[in-house]
This record gives sequence, C-alpha cells and structure tokens, in this order.
Amino acid sequence: MSYNYWQGKKIRLRALEEKDVSFFQTYDDEIMRSFDEIQLPETRKQILEWMQKEQNPKAEDQFFWIAEDEDGNVVGEISTSQCKRRHGTFKYGIALSRNYHGKGYGKEMILLVLRYFFMELRYQKVTPHVYSFNKPSIKLHERMGFVREGQLRNMVYTNGQYYDAIYFGMTKQEYESLYGDYFN
Repeated sequence: MSYNYWQGKKIRLRALEEKDVSFFQTYDDEIMRSFDEIQLPETRKQILEWMQKEQNPKAEDQFFWIAEDEDGNVVGEISTSQCKRRHGTFKYGIALSRNYHGKGYGKEMILLVLRYFFMELRYQKVTPHVYSFNKPSIKLHERMGFVREGQLRNMVYTNGQYYDAIYFGMTKQEYESLYGDYFN
C-alpha cells in the first residue's frame, strides 16, 4: 500500500499549478474579506505572477498549498507565514470555497499542515488569528481544541466597519494529544 504524506481522509494538499488560476479568479467577496481586503479584478497574467511569487517565498518555511478533494476539485488553499524556527512558532491562513464549508475539509487542511510543521519541521506552537466577523472559522478553531489566547480590538477595517483579531494557539503537545492518531 502506498502512502502519500499530503493525503488526508478527504483532501490532498499539493503545490500551486497554472490550472489554479481559475480558482483564484472565482474568489468572491466573502473569501477576500477573510483576508481583510477586497481587490480589484486581476488578469490571468497578474494571478500567474502572484502564484509564481507564492511558490518561491523569501521567508523560510513559508509554504502555499492547494487542497483538492478525491475527485480533483479545488476545495481551498492554506499557507504558512511568520515561521520562526528559532522560537518554533508559525501562523497559517486558510480559505475554503463556500461549497465546502462545514464538511470537515478545513479541519483536515489544518491538520495536514500541523502534522508537517510539528512532526517533521520540529515547530512547537502555531498561533493563527481569525477576524471577529468570521464566525465559522472561530467555531472551527474552538472545536479543534485551539486555545483562545487573546483579542486585539479594531484590527481590520472591512465592509464599512472595524473588527477584532482573535488569536488562537495550539502547542505540539496539544496537537499530539488531540490528533496524534488522526491519520492512522
């Protein structure tokens, strides 16, 4: 039996490919607001240039993955940032296509990245943040066992008002306790 490290129960993470341009062209306002911005429409060439930059990051351990389901449909994307090996901490950002909300895809995307960073790269803590308007993501992180570590008020302005940034944390030990056998 073959084993693919990037294969979960529902999804597989893979690198960006040129065919993914269409996925990024269909980002709706809701997805863009989860990144705290609304962008002007971009051409195929502009998106390809951005994708090339994402695949060649300047920062260590900063990665960008596309998640696809068992039929090869793009489910969403997840990327890591602010990766500090010296301290063993990192963040991630996740965007999920609306059709895949509430079905366990986001959880599995996060768990695949956590497994890699905790078990292979030896990081010891992840600290994602979620904007207060993103109720589904807040619920997801709470259900997954993340600890709500803080809240910064009025950190992002979108859709005509300010929202807070809610910071979550999970240590490697907490991950192992909650999800050590998840992929077995």
